[in-house]
Amino acid sequence: MNQFIILFHFISICQPGAVHANVLPDYIKYHERIVEAECLIASEDFKGALQVYEELLNGYDFVFLRDHQIASQLALYLNQRQKAREFLLNGIRAGWTLKSIRKNAFLKRLRKDRDWKSIKVQYHTLNEEFTAALNLQLRKRVKKMFSRDQWKALGALFTFSAKAQDKYAERRFAPHSEKQIKEFQTIIDKYGYPGEKLIGNDFWMSTILSHHNSISTKYNRNDTLYDDIRPDLMQALRLGQISAFEYALIDEWYRATINDDKKGTYGILEGPLQGELEATNKRRGMVFLREIETQNRLVEIEAETGMDFYLEGHPWEGVEINIR
Repeated sequence: MNQFIILFHFISICQPGAVHANVLPDYIKYHERIVEAECLIASEDFKGALQVYEELLNGYDFVFLRDHQIASQLALYLNQRQKAREFLLNGIRAGWTLKSIRKNAFLKRLRKDRDWKSIKVQYHTLNEEFTAALNLQLRKRVKKMFSRDQWKALGALFTFSAKAQDKYAERRFAPHSEKQIKEFQTIIDKYGYPGEKLIGNDFWMSTILSHHNSISTKYNRNDTLYDDIRPDLMQALRLGQISAFEYALIDEWYRATINDDKKGTYGILEGPLQGELEATNKRRGMVFLREIETQNRLVEIEAETGMDFYLEGHPWEGVEINIR
């Protein structure tokens, strides 16, 4: 399965309070609680879900933007407008742009409030707080890596068969990608994973790594670079530097490309067969990613309520995952 030409790139934890026995003082509990909140939303316990988000937002210095966005909408849905406003302001501090806020139809009611003008006045100051918390030099470096990656990947567009794509990927893209991975190793050793927490972007590096993991079946079966960095990615997950979905997506490309049924996937690039559903959900649970049934129920809740849960997924937006 060669997806190289795309340029854009152990337990069930749906039970409230489920905790690993060996939880470390890091983001493992955070990721678990987010899945718990999503399960509560899926069961339409919006009040319980909001309580979970409030606890996390009050208990962690860094909270992923998506969680601010969901908390704000849940509060508004429950007619807790002051809380909704506070969560929205914190979301701006976490990088939520006015453009994105305006695109969220559910927040239209909040934008009609008299406080909206005050929010707009505060926006630039809050956005400066967001920028000031980032490593801007590292952001610039990773953006340059991403641009190089995109430019090199363009060459695949001029190939017209799977065989030609593999040939280009192995001979032309792979040497470039290996340099990128070595630079990534230098970065993660010194700074940590360059994602939303460190550089305010969760797309550039995950795309670079996904491209490396989708070069060709032959190449990726023999690749050792990804095996070397995989423990660092898991550590980044534990430190809250990478989201569960980012980790799963990067690993999904590798698993799909090597074409080894025994490895199993997360059901992101292609929905699982009915007989594989349990194993797929187990793999998703290992990296604190919601079960497929929960994902699909959240899509239904979005349609029923008008809220936007900013669900990630194939094809790169929140959609139901087809169980084949």
